Amino acid sequence: MQRIEIDVPAADGVADAYFVKPDGPGPYPGLLMFMDVFGLRPRLREMADRVAARGYAVLAPNLFYRGARSPLVEPAELRDGERRTAAYQRLAPMMPALAAGVAADTAAYLDFLTAQEGVAPGPAGLFGYCMGGRNALIAATAHPERIALLASFHAGGVVTDAPDSPHLGIGALTGEVYFGHADNDGSMTPDQIKVLESALDAAGVTYTSELYEGAPHGFTMSDTAMYHPGGEQRHWEALFALLDRALPAPVS
Repeated sequence: MQRIEIDVPAADGVADAYFVKPDGPGPYPGLLMFMDVFGLRPRLREMADRVAARGYAVLAPNLFYRGARSPLVEPAELRDGERRTAAYQRLAPMMPALAAGVAADTAAYLDFLTAQEGVAPGPAGLFGYCMGGRNALIAATAHPERIALLASFHAGGVVTDAPDSPHLGIGALTGEVYFGHADNDGSMTPDQIKVLESALDAAGVTYTSELYEGAPHGFTMSDTAMYHPGGEQRHWEALFALLDRALPAPVS
């Protein structure tokens, strides 16, 4: 595996990022990985490595580059529920600027990713976690011709009453979509999931939307107090199946 810590162009400056791909000439399909609120850290790099090992070139940018470089948290903050909440409250004010700029950022990230040696031309895949899942939807609806697939896990705020709610842009999507929802999640309630699914149905999008029973918001993140092993394993199975269908890696 080739692993690089690198600065990449973004809409309002430069984002620090993690880039990983297999050894060998490729070409490997490109994937963008959108972080959760706690940012690039060993757990996110480990997850990017696991995906890349299946034959993909994965770029994980620091979506909060406007406010701070990585790391955004210390590991001990995430293992304790109270300290995790405090870290979230510290980082959450960066979210509005991200939501406003993520479409333009994504264009720059895709330009960088597809220009790298060994990365296949054409549409890339996009997957994200928590706020990264929400922003991945915003990005995919802004660049549907450049996104072959979208996977969003335990995302919140996908359906709101705001005139710019992310779900309202779903009609632009052309690639296959997967949503893995956390159970008992106040940021993505059963009623909001129904609204999302109705919008996907009305738009004729090829999609899967699943509730992970018993898995709390943030269930994939093994370095946080919200980790749910069964939910994490199920998410890998769903993500890899989606990749195999919608953006298969070259056979070695």
